[in-house]
Amino acid sequence: MAYFRELPNVAYQSPLINKTSSREYVIIKNIFRHTKILDHISDKAILFNRYQIHDGDRPDTIAEEVYGDPGLDWVVILSAGITNIRNQWPLNNQDLYEYTLGKYGDSLNDLHHYETTEVRDQHNRLILPKGIEVDSNFTIDGPGKQYRGVNDPPVTWRSIRELETITLTQDTLGGPSLINDIAVALSNWQYETRVNDEKRSIRMLKVSYLGQFLEDFRRIMRYDRNSQYISKKLIKTENTRLVD
Repeated sequence: MAYFRELPNVAYQSPLINKTSSREYVIIKNIFRHTKILDHISDKAILFNRYQIHDGDRPDTIAEEVYGDPGLDWVVILSAGITNIRNQWPLNNQDLYEYTLGKYGDSLNDLHHYETTEVRDQHNRLILPKGIEVDSNFTIDGPGKQYRGVNDPPVTWRSIRELETITLTQDTLGGPSLINDIAVALSNWQYETRVNDEKRSIRMLKVSYLGQFLEDFRRIMRYDRNSQYISKKLIKTENTRLVD
């Protein structure tokens, strides 16, 4: 990954057991420096587009597709705010199946949890958001609890599921006073698939800002002059093994 070539270095007192002197240093990469660039871009939403990761995509293939350079895979990772590529990058379908099978075994299709569907009223106001983990017998007050005058139009609520919409109407006879068909079961496989799919939508730095980003990145990676300064790309830590 070309990213590590961009990071500045630190001369650190050698921890190696085969060192020949307490004055020896080793050169290491300052991996903590990247937090400065993350702070620099984190609140600038105008710099980014949304990108959908497809099955088999890698940071280098996306960088080649979007920026024309697979070596800019680190820009893809930084833009997405990824700090642990193993846990935060979506698995392909086969790896996801093997991971889920290893985690749940024969319980792959067993219940993971129940969660709410989305419910809205006749004015499209949100009554109940979807995705709240609940018990299987969870209920809420229905449109039958809402006041309706004799000449008022029917009160209609909609329970919106993934593939269907259930309409609940309070007519002249009252209508449902409770909604008890809003707890949807999710299996272990469905849950893990959803978690994986949520990782597929990432932020991508716009191509038009790439040049400025690289310039800012390299400027921020340079060291300012201080007591540890050796060059713009190298500082030296204090050697605590040396005494006067």
